[in-house]
Amino acid sequence: MRQDSENSLIINTYSITPETLIDKDFITSYFSFEVDINDVFPESFRDLYPKLWILVQPYLKVRVMRQDPFETMVTFMCAQGIGMGLIRRQVSMISERFGEVLSVDTAKGILRLHSFPTPSALASADINELAQCTNNNRIRAANIIEMSRSFERGALAMACVRSGECPLETLRESLYAHRGIGMKIADCIALFGLGRFDAFPIDTHVKQYLWEWFGIEAARRSLTERNYRYLQDEVRKILGHEFAGYAGHILFHCWRTEVRKMTAF
Repeated sequence: MRQDSENSLIINTYSITPETLIDKDFITSYFSFEVDINDVFPESFRDLYPKLWILVQPYLKVRVMRQDPFETMVTFMCAQGIGMGLIRRQVSMISERFGEVLSVDTAKGILRLHSFPTPSALASADINELAQCTNNNRIRAANIIEMSRSFERGALAMACVRSGECPLETLRESLYAHRGIGMKIADCIALFGLGRFDAFPIDTHVKQYLWEWFGIEAARRSLTERNYRYLQDEVRKILGHEFAGYAGHILFHCWRTEVRKMTAF
C-alpha cells in the first residue's frame, strides 16, 4: 500500500475476491481517518505553547494506525533497547521464517512477500530457531513464545477484543502479566495495536521533549515505575486524556525531526 496522492491510495493484494477487498471502512479505521486533528490537541495547548504549536503544524498529518494487535505485541517485544534498523531486521526474519509466503502481482512483476506469523506458528516455534531471528536473544524468543501461547489460548486475545471497553489500567495489567512486556511496551501496544489513543508511551525522546518543551522537572530523572506514572499524570494536564497518546506521537516525530535532526525512523 502506498499513497498515490493526497486523496488516494494504491493497494497491491495477493488475493482479489469480494471477501478480501479492502473497503473504505477498513481504510478509515486503520489510518484513524475518523479522528479530527482539531480534537487531538486541546485549545489550551495552542494558547499556552504558541511557538510549539507553529513548530508542530507540519506533523499534524501524522496518523496513528490501528495495527494488528498480535503483530504489534511481537514487534514491540523485539524493540527493547535497540535501534529501528535492527528491529525491522528481526521482524522481517520472523516473518520469513514463520510466516506464509505471498505472491503479489505488481506493475514490475511478481513480488514475493511473507505474511506475519499467526499466534499458533510462534506458539509452537522452536526457541533456538526463533532466537536466530531475535538477535540471538533467547530470553526475548522465550517471552515471545510464551506470549503467543497465551494469545492462542484466548485470554490475551479476548483482552484485546475488549480493550476499548475497560479502563486503561486494567488493559495494562492484562499485558503486564506477560514477561517481556513492561510499562512502555504495554502503552505502545495499547496505542498502536488497540486504538487506545489515551495511552502515552514514554521513552528517552519523550522524556527529553517533556523537559525541553514543557519544563517537567521529573523528566530529568530516571524512568522508574513511579516516575513513569507521574510523568503521564503531568502530560495529561497538558494534552488532556482522550488523545494524549495520539498528540504525544505527533510531538515525538516533531522532536526527532526538528530538534534532534533525525532522518531514520
